[in-house]
Amino acid sequence: MDVSFQLYSARDFTPWDHVLKTLAGLGYTRVEGFGGTYGDPETFRTLLDAYDLAMPSGHFFPMEQFEEDLDKVIFTARTLGMKRLFVPALPPDQRAPDAGHWQSVAGRLEAIGEKIRGAGLRFGWHNHDFEFRPCADGRLPMDILLETAPSIEWEADIAWIVRGGQDPLAWIDRYASRITTAHVKDIARQGDCADEDGWADVGHGTMDWKAIMAALRGAGVDLFVMEHDKPSDFTRFATRSIDAFRTF
Repeated sequence: MDVSFQLYSARDFTPWDHVLKTLAGLGYTRVEGFGGTYGDPETFRTLLDAYDLAMPSGHFFPMEQFEEDLDKVIFTARTLGMKRLFVPALPPDQRAPDAGHWQSVAGRLEAIGEKIRGAGLRFGWHNHDFEFRPCADGRLPMDILLETAPSIEWEADIAWIVRGGQDPLAWIDRYASRITTAHVKDIARQGDCADEDGWADVGHGTMDWKAIMAALRGAGVDLFVMEHDKPSDFTRFATRSIDAFRTF
């Protein structure tokens, strides 16, 4: 299966030519973009082509750029070959566990999604842990987003679901029809990898990835993206993670 890699994981190990060459050599065929790769999309596309790498998906932060400079977003996506565009987060000051706030965010996402799909692209949301903090009425922001914005896709970051105190298998089952893409990363054992914010290389932490992958495949997910939010060694993470993924 083709495996993608979120380039945010390699942001501290540039130049990008070195990063892409390393990933291609390890057997990655796809990468996922983020803001740090969009400065000169034509030049970056040339680099991707040089190493026979595709960029089918990308993160665009903050969300406001979809509302204020949509033409630039679409140009960037098309130049780099993206089909799936995701909002990866809200800034910390916009993460209040308030149901009305999240309903407003969902309304904006639904409106953005209509425009993105009108341009022949796909659109969705990528979660962290803050979407699983209950609002005053007991509802979870993640439920509000998916119910109030029924047309958006969900790029499920499984490890962040766990850090949000939730059972990922239950969420995969509940929203199987909405999850199209998944972030594959791992959580270190208690006390390990403190210098990496408690994240682990895929297959070397506490996540039951074989069971999770079975559930995701059963839900029809067809794009899997390796990610580590703060690796101390990019090549080690990329190597161990793709090796582990091949056994799931």
